[in-house]
Amino acid sequence: MAEENARKHFDKDAEEYDGFIPKVVPYYYEKIMALVNALPFPDDSSLEILDLGSGTGAVTRVIKERYPEARVTCLDVSENMLAKAEERLNNFRGITFVPGDFNSIEYEEEYDAVVTSLALHHLGSEAKKLENYRRIYRALKPGGVFYNADVVAGPGSYLEALYIEKWKEFMRKSFSEEEIENEWLRRHAEEDHPVSLHIHFKLLQEAGFKEIEVVWKYYHGAVFGGVR
Repeated sequence: MAEENARKHFDKDAEEYDGFIPKVVPYYYEKIMALVNALPFPDDSSLEILDLGSGTGAVTRVIKERYPEARVTCLDVSENMLAKAEERLNNFRGITFVPGDFNSIEYEEEYDAVVTSLALHHLGSEAKKLENYRRIYRALKPGGVFYNADVVAGPGSYLEALYIEKWKEFMRKSFSEEEIENEWLRRHAEEDHPVSLHIHFKLLQEAGFKEIEVVWKYYHGAVFGGVR
């Protein structure tokens, strides 16, 4: 149900998403740059990259700016989001747009890298997260990499409360207290299922990943991943 609610919101929000997301997600562009900078390939590489939950194409744009020869598959459950991505990326070649649910993709050793941003925290259980990490692992070529820019939970009640307070502090620059409570915190409670980095690391290891690392973090936002 939470995942379906998120999909409906993405369909509805597509037109305004690029305007509000930097006001809701602390250091959104810095986070994306950290993800793309973690890809360990020369800039002139002809890569195959999968962008899961690609949204309006913000991550793919930065990838294509760094890797002009890369071929990127943008997969998103929201066709409205994909339409905005096609608009944003129409000056780049080598991009394929695929409507679909990352819960059901099955690829075999096709990609040099799989990336995702602000998507996997919508999965409602650790079992679903593990299932997706295993699927991503299978999608990678040997030596391929996976990086995720996402929301994470604090490992205990004090840090979780601190993360939320720091998030609210950031949003107060752009939104009223009423908007924060009734819109963004309500959505977070209804649609998001973040877990701690400790749990992510355990699941990534169980899926088979190695060289697992956090490359960027700001309270409840993190960029992390590993190597097949």
